[in-house]
Formats: sequence, C-alpha cells, structure tokens
Amino acid sequence: MRSLLLTTAVMLLAGCAGVTPIGDLLSNPSEYNGKTVKVKGQVTRSVGALVAGLYQVKDKTGEVTVVTDKGAPPPEKTTVGVKGVFQSVITIGPTSVAGIKEESRF
Repeated sequence: MRSLLLTTAVMLLAGCAGVTPIGDLLSNPSEYNGKTVKVKGQVTRSVGALVAGLYQVKDKTGEVTVVTDKGAPPPEKTTVGVKGVFQSVITIGPTSVAGIKEESRF
C-alpha cells in the first residue's frame, strides 16, 4: 500500500514539473518568447467552437490568453494545464500583450 501511495505521489508531482508561473512569462517575455512552456490555472474566459477557440488561464501570478486549434476550448471555471509556444506580441513598459499557442492539455 505504501509503495502504491509513493508511486502515485511521484506521478502527480512529475505531471506538475516544469510549470511556469504566468507572472514569470509576462514579466520577462523576451526570455520565454518562442519557447515551449507549461502553465496551469483556472479558465476565466472561453470562446470558440468545436475545432478552435481562445481561452484565458489565470493562476495566482497572472493571466494569459491561449489560442487553440485542437478542438473546443475548455469551459470556464475549470482547472487546466496547457503546454504550448509562448509568443510575446508587444511589450510597453511593465505591460506585455502575449499568448500561448496550445500544443496539448494536461
């Protein structure tokens, strides 16, 4: 039983490994621009159809827009993990307009 609990805990932690706080992406966009990142948070807005859409993911550090062509975006108020390419469109002072092109969800 202990072995099973330990294995489960390790697998859960591995699934969260490498998650970048959204605030880090937005405060230093040039470091992440064009790179594959993972974020996790709650979906605050979701717009789209069966084949594509946009949704916003918010964690305790910030909020970022995700563009998907992998199917319908997840519903609002759900928790989602997203892997995708971060793209900084424009940065003016401390404000960055940026998004993630979704590759997969976890």
